[in-house]
Amino acid sequence: MSEDRRKKVLGAIVKHFIQTAEPVGSQTILVSYHFHVSPATIRNDMMTLEDQGYLFQPHTSAGRVPTDKGYRAFVDEMADYESAKEQALATLKKVQLEYKTQKIRESLYDSVSLLARATNLASFATTPDNPRTFFLGMSNVLRQPEFAGDTVHASEVIEVLEKGDNFVKTLASLEIDKFVKAFIGEENILPQIQSCSILVTKYSKAGFEGYIGLLGPKRMNYPFNIVILEEVRNLLDN
Repeated sequence: MSEDRRKKVLGAIVKHFIQTAEPVGSQTILVSYHFHVSPATIRNDMMTLEDQGYLFQPHTSAGRVPTDKGYRAFVDEMADYESAKEQALATLKKVQLEYKTQKIRESLYDSVSLLARATNLASFATTPDNPRTFFLGMSNVLRQPEFAGDTVHASEVIEVLEKGDNFVKTLASLEIDKFVKAFIGEENILPQIQSCSILVTKYSKAGFEGYIGLLGPKRMNYPFNIVILEEVRNLLDN
């Protein structure tokens, strides 16, 4: 029984040291790993494990740390590989999702940048992981005569895009699909952007969906911009 307990003590010390990189004392083991024995018993077990070469004491009155022999015993005899597999797979799944989301965000940024450059308008997209809007090219719009002398409307438009929660909800309520839709002036539900026109479509990328579009003055070149948006959306989807 004592030999089995010493293995558990060694396993607890190895696990705790892996987590903290600090020498492990008997009180820590007793409290953290719920051994139902006295502190003296744990200290005796640790001394025995040290004598057997599984632990060493780096400083006087300090706790113990595993030796190479202690790690070997843990790997070969004590490690819970079933639990580790469960944890590893869950972590890997989470990291894969984060990586996929990051790559989609990068693709979206490239697409939005391409739209802004090709049209000289403001372009925007909603992110897949945390429904927000990011945009580029607002300076393109602010240079247009409609906004150059109207700072109030310009600031209202910027505010809508910067505080994107309401904008995203509005887009979702409009039942936008793969066909580019044009919302001209007063057709925009949000009053702050009724001085503009918006072209928007839905993208699908690696299981995620969102919106991508253009914002500019009502006198924009609609056919040209609609075709550009369709082509960029197709590039993004593929």
